[in-house]
Amino acid sequence: MKMNNQTFAEKALQFYSRLDFTINLPEIEVMNPYRFPETFGLVSAFFNRFYPDSDKRTFIFGINPGRFGAGITGISFTDPVNLADKCQIPNHLPKKHELSSVFVYEFIEAFGGTELFFNKFYVSAVSPLGFIKNGKNINYYDDKELSKAAEDFIRKCLILQLDFGAERNCAICLGGNKNFTFLNRLNQEMNLFKKIIPLEHPRFIMQYRRKFLNQFLKKYLNALKNCE
Repeated sequence: MKMNNQTFAEKALQFYSRLDFTINLPEIEVMNPYRFPETFGLVSAFFNRFYPDSDKRTFIFGINPGRFGAGITGISFTDPVNLADKCQIPNHLPKKHELSSVFVYEFIEAFGGTELFFNKFYVSAVSPLGFIKNGKNINYYDDKELSKAAEDFIRKCLILQLDFGAERNCAICLGGNKNFTFLNRLNQEMNLFKKIIPLEHPRFIMQYRRKFLNQFLKKYLNALKNCE
């Protein structure tokens, strides 16, 4: 079904309501928060608040949802605390911070706050659904069989999201090594964006480079300014 003459929010919610992916890898579980009515209600509130128009946005791609961020809120790099405090969307989820979300919302504040940021940018992930192996997060590229099984799903999701209202001159990739390599290969094959700018992943920054936080915030600001 075509998604013309709809707002960014309407297109996004239609996409997330239909997200489904199953794999024949018994040791790996697909994490799909959008199938839970309470979570989808939060996602609806978020998109209707920040994306009620048909304006184009610059796309930012993470890796895939984690258990304590988008894996429970349904919103990329947004934990329950930031969803309530920064996005002003009350929720009954456990109020626990997630490292990547902490950095992203510090960056959003440095950019000018949620209203300005989401008016210009849309944050997603290369794989919009997450994965769990042995009770822990696993990235789509960490397991060769998973990466191979997920590629068609990822390709379809990338194409569908473009129709939300993508500014296709430039996109941002969070995860400058494996995530960027994978996304950049697909971009070259599918001609999604004219260029993709890689940045260090927020979790890497918070775990291993936290003392350089201000430098990374400036790097993010410069990259997004150059990508607008």
